[in-house]
Amino acid sequence: MHEVEAAVDAAHAGAAVLLRHWEHLGKEDADLKARNDWVSLADRDSERAIVSSLRARFPNDSIVGEEGSAVRAASGRTWIIDPLDGTSNYLQHFPVWSVSIGLKSDDEMVAGVIYEPLRELVFTAERGAGAFRNGRRRRVSSQTTVEGAFLATGFPFRAQQYVAVYCAIFQDVISVSKGVRRAGSAALDLAYTADGVFDGFFELHLAPWDVAAGSLMITEAGGVVSDFSGGDRWLERGNIVGAPPGIHADLVRMIHRWVSEGQPER
Repeated sequence: MHEVEAAVDAAHAGAAVLLRHWEHLGKEDADLKARNDWVSLADRDSERAIVSSLRARFPNDSIVGEEGSAVRAASGRTWIIDPLDGTSNYLQHFPVWSVSIGLKSDDEMVAGVIYEPLRELVFTAERGAGAFRNGRRRRVSSQTTVEGAFLATGFPFRAQQYVAVYCAIFQDVISVSKGVRRAGSAALDLAYTADGVFDGFFELHLAPWDVAAGSLMITEAGGVVSDFSGGDRWLERGNIVGAPPGIHADLVRMIHRWVSEGQPER
């Protein structure tokens, strides 16, 4: 699919900007968009490079970017871009961050790329064609239950009203799992789940650019993605569970003890 190749090229263009600024920018060089939500020159310049690359190849497609890029077109296809997923990590010089680009056609994701420049890992997925890391096909893990699972999550640092319910879910999960990691890049958490590194991922209050590409990777790797009630509103509402089938069912069941999809608004 030439869209995947184009997205890889665009991700490299954005990453080139990020690598130039890496460890030269700090939190004092960033602006606060909202509580605990930062943006820097690196984010903005990376998004401009990505948008320019995609527009050159697909001038009739729409574009939505985290840092404000918005192009409306009539093709029925939309590129969803996170030019730097893990901005806080990046500004603190914590080496876990990525570039994420997803392509939605009408109501479904059809292509996705997540690039981790510091490790030169390129995760790709195409609907119906599988998920890959640096060109090698990947599958979700063979773990079947949350008990003994190695999971990833993210804290609702931008949505303090949900901290209490999140902590209740977290307590249930951590009491039976082997471990839970919070690395700070939802896109990478999803990519690593598709790669079988993590046995599953759950988080609430995310944006479409956080999950667009990675969600497709999980399903193409044999996993299941849903909202907190097991439905399909995860892109719209930002509450997501992604995992192999058995773990996904366990996580949805555990989450539903404390909250339903209709409750945590983005």
